[in-house]
Amino acid sequence: MKIQLIRHAALWLEYGGVTFLVDPMLSAQGVNPPIMNSGDERRNPLVPLPGPVEQWLKPDAVLVTHLHQDHWDTAAVDQLSHELPVLCQEGDGEKISAQGMLSVTEIKDSSSASFGAVTLTRTDGRHGTGEIGERMGKVSGFIFQAEGEPVLYLAGDTIWCREAEQVLADHRPEVIILNAGGARFAAGGHITMNEQDVVDVCHAAPEASVIAVHMDAINHCRVTRELLKLRLEQEGLLDRVAVPLDGEWIYKQDQSV
Repeated sequence: MKIQLIRHAALWLEYGGVTFLVDPMLSAQGVNPPIMNSGDERRNPLVPLPGPVEQWLKPDAVLVTHLHQDHWDTAAVDQLSHELPVLCQEGDGEKISAQGMLSVTEIKDSSSASFGAVTLTRTDGRHGTGEIGERMGKVSGFIFQAEGEPVLYLAGDTIWCREAEQVLADHRPEVIILNAGGARFAAGGHITMNEQDVVDVCHAAPEASVIAVHMDAINHCRVTRELLKLRLEQEGLLDRVAVPLDGEWIYKQDQSV
């Protein structure tokens, strides 16, 4: 297994002989407006891609955890081949197909699908709490499994919640990718994991290697890499959690995080 953080939640994942492009946000720096009602008027993305986009346009498959623009944008739709297989959560396939993608597979709720030698199992999460969480809509994480590979949990846009805790108990992942950044609006609580949530995941899965992404690229993400690493250092967890830079390769099969 190899994982490269492209930017934000976009990942290049080589797993079980399959190359996945996860949650591609391929827009150029600053071409999109700020997230509304965030109290921050910086345009998105805040930073450029860490290299020429062409290097990420030919995966074996694309995995879209949900359809928010910072995970599946018009730049991705325009630049990726429409013949590429796209995997998504139940309910998102019709919209992705309407955008011109020709091979779309929905992974049904609480079920699995196979791509090559890889089995993907959809998991639940909560994209915030209360009314804001309801308005953010359905989101998904995914468990990856393949012979000779560590069990990988891609948590998606969720806070630390009962559903995520159950995933850890049921699947016992060896590697966990968390969308951190503590994204939030001007009012209400965080809608992706913040520093405390990352700490809670580490305590709930003490044997797992953790990778924290989804920071320093979108204007409503309040937890920076620096803030997260400071908290992890205070908790004695800095050696357990990789906090990669954009473009960084962050996990290889033959070495620990």
